[in-house]
Amino acid sequence: MIEFSKTFRLGIYEKALPAELSWRERLTNAKALGFDFLEISVDETDERQARLDWTDEEIYALRNLCIELDMPLQSMCLSAHRKYPFGSMDDQVRARAFDIMEKAIALAYKLGVRCIQMAGYDVYYEPQSAETHERFIDGMQRATKMAERAGVLLGVEIMDTPYLNSLSKFEVLKREIPSPFFMAYPDVGNISGWNHDVPTELKLGQDHIVQIHLKDTLRVSPESKGQFRDLVIGEGEVDFHGIFKTLKEIDYAAPFVIEMWAQNDNWYEDIAHAKAKLESIANECGLAL
Repeated sequence: MIEFSKTFRLGIYEKALPAELSWRERLTNAKALGFDFLEISVDETDERQARLDWTDEEIYALRNLCIELDMPLQSMCLSAHRKYPFGSMDDQVRARAFDIMEKAIALAYKLGVRCIQMAGYDVYYEPQSAETHERFIDGMQRATKMAERAGVLLGVEIMDTPYLNSLSKFEVLKREIPSPFFMAYPDVGNISGWNHDVPTELKLGQDHIVQIHLKDTLRVSPESKGQFRDLVIGEGEVDFHGIFKTLKEIDYAAPFVIEMWAQNDNWYEDIAHAKAKLESIANECGLAL
């Protein structure tokens, strides 16, 4: 049973668990670790994009499994648009971006996913320009209309590249798409990695945040490109004390997701350690994860 009386709901990113696990094993492990939900991934790989073409029988089998195990899929990390971005100058790539969007919304609706995290890239593997930017905005506007019809939230991730690496930049983008179904899904690790003041950014974007990724990173500097993934919580430089104090101040109550990657046989212990560390810091700051 979902406990809405809890101060926060805490989820785990699917890729924090080994890819070879079955859905029952993923959900069971997430439950055993004490999480409230799992965030499903639809990324650049053919294997995970194939989920967009699941039959209704496959989709509802997974949803029923979530009900059986009391481990819902709260959100979807839709990073497939890195390979097929809305801002692409290749019309075939852009058409694929809209196809992915339409199918992802349908999948989310059927699975009961409430929020789709969108990749905040106009383009990734091709040159950026004013035109790729305009195409991205147009794509977001059209994607938002799709989401509105389904009643599914879009949350744009604050990214690991300069294009959309702060909530300040999201607020500018938000003016172009004022819909309540187009919101921000900040990754505090990415914001920190680009040397932005995370508490200030969170306060600036507080009215538009629907979910938060908790991830550790190393900062960009003249000597380093930074590190935006593959760290266990505690190995990076993110000031989680400052972040949780700020979230307490702004009365944040939406869900969190711990974002990590299973890299070795110690993945279960790594997740348990990260969760315990974040819960301890949050409690010190007056939050109860």
